[in-house]
Amino acid sequence: MISDDTTPDATGASAPGGGGASPADHPHRADPIGEAHRQWIDHGWGDVADGMAAVTAIMRAQQIMLSRVEHVLKPHGLTFARYELLRLLAFTRSGRLPMAKAGARLQVHPTSVTNAVDRLEAAGLARRLPHPTDRRTTLVDITAAGREVVAAATEDLNARVFADVGLAPDSRAALIEALTELRRSAGDFD
Repeated sequence: MISDDTTPDATGASAPGGGGASPADHPHRADPIGEAHRQWIDHGWGDVADGMAAVTAIMRAQQIMLSRVEHVLKPHGLTFARYELLRLLAFTRSGRLPMAKAGARLQVHPTSVTNAVDRLEAAGLARRLPHPTDRRTTLVDITAAGREVVAAATEDLNARVFADVGLAPDSRAALIEALTELRRSAGDFD
């Protein structure tokens, strides 16, 4: 969930924009998650200190990545949620999907899909269409302008974020493996 208010980090300090400030903004600051880990141990919670640090580090990493992604997408007039929906539609053969299926593939609540489609429709990047055989179903369809925007946004994300996420190739592979294990154990997929 994207928020424009301040979000406290592990130490209780707040960073604007959901804590998306980059580490370069504070090059000499001690690691607040490391400090929180130390405090957990000092307060008798050593048996769960690594778990707290792992959860907090994942949440902070998500803030950092989302900040980078949103910075790249902003000139394209997109949020990550809207980008994901457009990219999904662009990947399909027809450029359209039932709204419920789009939500299931993106693993988001139907209301989130509705809100994203509302915004994309207002921008002329997608449109709602009636399903040709099922009156209960609404399709979301990418427009030609939507294809252009998502193609340009993808080029920028590939060059400015995905090509260098801040980890060496071996570390990226290990992170993907660890997060896949976490997601599978949480029932995110079979």
